[in-house]
Amino acid sequence: MRTLLTLWAALLFAQLASADTVAQAPAGVTLIKAARLLDPRSGSVLSPAAVLIESGRIKQVGAPERVQADAPAGVQTIDLGSATVLPGLIDSHTHLLLDVIVPAEAESARRYNGDFVPGLLLAIVESPSKRVLLGAQLAREDLESGFTTVRNLGHSGIDGDAALRDAINAGRVPGPRMLASGRKLAPGGYVQSLNPALAEAILRQEFLPIDGPDQARSAVRLNIFYDVDLIKVAVEDDVTPAEMSAIVEEAHRQKLRVAVHAISTASIQTAIDAGADSIEHGNRVTDQQLRQMRDKGIFLDITPMWYGGLYSKIHEVIAMSPAARETQAADDERARQRGADLVRRVFKSGVKFAVGSDMCWFYPGKTRGQASAMMFTALRDVGMPPLEVIRAVTTSAADMLGWQDRVGAIEPGKFADLIAVAKDPLTDITELGRVQFVMKDGRTIRNDFSPN
Repeated sequence: MRTLLTLWAALLFAQLASADTVAQAPAGVTLIKAARLLDPRSGSVLSPAAVLIESGRIKQVGAPERVQADAPAGVQTIDLGSATVLPGLIDSHTHLLLDVIVPAEAESARRYNGDFVPGLLLAIVESPSKRVLLGAQLAREDLESGFTTVRNLGHSGIDGDAALRDAINAGRVPGPRMLASGRKLAPGGYVQSLNPALAEAILRQEFLPIDGPDQARSAVRLNIFYDVDLIKVAVEDDVTPAEMSAIVEEAHRQKLRVAVHAISTASIQTAIDAGADSIEHGNRVTDQQLRQMRDKGIFLDITPMWYGGLYSKIHEVIAMSPAARETQAADDERARQRGADLVRRVFKSGVKFAVGSDMCWFYPGKTRGQASAMMFTALRDVGMPPLEVIRAVTTSAADMLGWQDRVGAIEPGKFADLIAVAKDPLTDITELGRVQFVMKDGRTIRNDFSPN
């Protein structure tokens, strides 16, 4: 009996001692240590480095001996060894509720914009609930690849991206921080050749029509009803300056930014004149327009989907004739040259820019996050320096989103959204496609480094 009492007392003492130790380190306090930490804004590297995290936010960054001295006793330590730590990545142009399977060559050729027909069919054959669940899967896959913040720009049904955002924020499903844009505002010509008996119902699930300034304002307000974070407009050459100005004025009155899909020179000018906040794609932007955007503080959101043969890689698994593959290869080279020219002119102009994947495709054998990360290779292939790529998906992207006080850098007060890679991304930017550690809100999402 004496032996049992002694053992019981020893166990009780151990439990009390353990509880005392835990009490010294408040819940949610973590110390990250690594060989290197990259600051994208300055381009400087801190080596070695430590980050102290408390209640989901960064509290201190510095040399390990100094940061560790300020950490509470019993703090949870994650030692990433020789890794390089960076801010969580931001994909500023994505479509998480689309997962388009490219149709065969013959199927694409017989329809207007045939590659995207399966995407339009989602509005017919899938319920809104199923699309949100698909988005939840793709959001988790993005997060696991290091994308801790995304801006979703349409093709989400009436309010699917807003519902997914809310579920992520509530902790019901894992995913990145998310800005939702709801339905695209678009003119009638954006989608063509649908079954007239169904066309209006299909379009209303994906788009809000623009037909005059009053309807343009109403479309902004209707999206606001679904609690969007920004307004997305798809502009061809058929939106009038008055319509575009009405959209921007109404959105800005409601403190929302406006992202404009604009490809042609005329549509880009319409967006610039109206005072849009970002031009998405901007393929045919002129040097004069880049200077106008610079002077007005308008961002160019570069989408390298067509650079470096990325689009062809998505087509590798479909049935294509030898002639079609030859044509596609020639298109790839022209796209690479156009991309290289655009990047060169962007740097020369001094315009502010970010980068978004524009990923909406099913890529066999890759998760959505892995497919989105292919943009880093594409940007390398058109000559964008690694540090500029990193800024474009961290600090610059945060500025474009208006979230520079929350994300995009590893600085005190910001959310504890961090990633780590094994090697130096300044030497090889494709390291960002091999993220091995992801943290969001101070919570470890994945850690493939060997624990120490």
